[in-house]
Amino acid sequence: MNAAAFRRRSLIAFCILLAALPQLPVPEFWITQLNYIGLYTLVVLGLVLLTGIAGLTSFGQAAFVGIGAYTAAYLTLTYGVSPWLTVFAGLAITTVVALQLGWVTLRMSGHYLPLATIAWGLSLYYLLGNMEALGKYDGLLGVPAMSFFGIDLNTGRHFFYLLWLIVVLASIGITRLLDSRSGRAMRALKGGVTMAEAMGIDTFRSKVNVFLIAALLASVSGWLFAYFQRSVNPSPFGLKMGIEYLFMAVIGGVGHVWGALAGAVVVKVLEDQLQAWLPRLMGASGNYEVIVFGILLVLVLKYARDGVWAFIEQRLPRVQRAEDWRGAAALPERAKPAAGEVVLDVQAVHKEFGGLVAVRDVSFQVRAGEIMGLIGPNGAGKSTTFNLVTGVLPATRGEVRLLGERIEALPSREIARRGVARTFQHVKMIPAMTVLENVALGAHLRGHAGVARAMLRLERDEERRLLREAERQLARVGMQAHLHELAGNLALGPQRLMEIARALCADPTLLLLDEPAAGLRLKEKEGLAQVLRQLRGEGMSILLVEHDMDLVMGLVDRIVVMEFGTKLIEGTPDEVQANPAVRAAYLGTEH
Repeated sequence: MNAAAFRRRSLIAFCILLAALPQLPVPEFWITQLNYIGLYTLVVLGLVLLTGIAGLTSFGQAAFVGIGAYTAAYLTLTYGVSPWLTVFAGLAITTVVALQLGWVTLRMSGHYLPLATIAWGLSLYYLLGNMEALGKYDGLLGVPAMSFFGIDLNTGRHFFYLLWLIVVLASIGITRLLDSRSGRAMRALKGGVTMAEAMGIDTFRSKVNVFLIAALLASVSGWLFAYFQRSVNPSPFGLKMGIEYLFMAVIGGVGHVWGALAGAVVVKVLEDQLQAWLPRLMGASGNYEVIVFGILLVLVLKYARDGVWAFIEQRLPRVQRAEDWRGAAALPERAKPAAGEVVLDVQAVHKEFGGLVAVRDVSFQVRAGEIMGLIGPNGAGKSTTFNLVTGVLPATRGEVRLLGERIEALPSREIARRGVARTFQHVKMIPAMTVLENVALGAHLRGHAGVARAMLRLERDEERRLLREAERQLARVGMQAHLHELAGNLALGPQRLMEIARALCADPTLLLLDEPAAGLRLKEKEGLAQVLRQLRGEGMSILLVEHDMDLVMGLVDRIVVMEFGTKLIEGTPDEVQANPAVRAAYLGTEH
């Protein structure tokens, strides 16, 4: 049995066990506890996506649970609205609130973001507790039980099926999402926005999507909570519960979908056991379990940052993606400019950082079917010039034109959309993603499927085409044997080749390579040079920063030499080597 079949059968067995459990003579207490675990799991699933995948820490998810719960209870008690309509009302209100909060807080970074989530979490908690229509701190009582196809879900055993059906479907949906074009964009957020934006990903929109999905999952949990608990009050929706949800995510494995379930199980079971056992041990009543949880969290962060699920994952056979893209259709390619046409026109571009001039009035042109080298010592301004061309940095003054269109004021993703792809001086990748997935990020703009289609598995045809293109570009740079290897396990040389394949996956008109040969062995450099010559023959324009002078002189058509942020000379390799100042400063002098 292969790994994929094993995991599929394990999931089926888990679902069968869940379905059979309420029919077994187990204590009612067990069913109640499992229902609470299911409610918690839905919220923690959102935190896995928000914090573990996208790297956005939130302490305020309990507030979204409260919105879903109060909407359901209020509409049912006040207007007699069906529970199957209150869920949509709760989701609509949650969407409005989450979009407004996300628009403000997701622009923050560092410690400001979690502090902002604490602030709005507290605000919503006190708002719920002070509204007369919502019963203030006493809440809303007497919520009627919901019914499902004529069956009253008025007991824990009946409610169990609806709750866990939603939990399992949500877990499968999030797993599918992460294995898609939209999911790769979300996973790229944790490594910073520079690389993701250079691949054409709208990072702010991706953050909002993640934030909204997490909020909607919390809202559904609140909707279920209202009809399971049959009453709501502000207590379960305060900051304490928000912290506890995040604690569950960390304990279970904040980067793993099924870690949400593991964390909810561990925390809920421990909490109940400690509440019964610790007072007897201490000889007095009190919330001693909070102390134990605090110590446990410190130990987990110190010794097991990947959580409980990581230990389970290590003992499961690793699933290798099925190579089902072999017969997929090729992606459409952009039209190439005519040979000799000016593709990139940089005119008097200037960049200042305060009083420091990093690039001073540099001008050059790159034509179609040409490789231009940009050389100079460290600190000459080469990488800064790259960042000005690709929109990572705004120019202080000057013009950058791509095929006649000014682009110096555009963000990176818009420049990427117009046909500019790049690599980085220091390799930027997602270590926990496979080589194939990292390279497929480069084709982000060549796909269109969104979050909903990914969760419903309606984008498989497009996904196969994207993966086919990623494999093709990996084969082009000699990396086909590493398709399913984690990118973080590669040595520096193969990582650079992977970056080049990722840039080629974007089908660029202009390719910018920042020290692509650094860390490569001789044979790998020869293979890289062959690939670049082939690309030049296909009409691609390439701007190359490189310190390996043998590679540069034997490969490029023209060279721009920079020194202290200024352009020193431009010419053919022979002209540059013959220049006494260049030879003395950069290439050495002949004996």
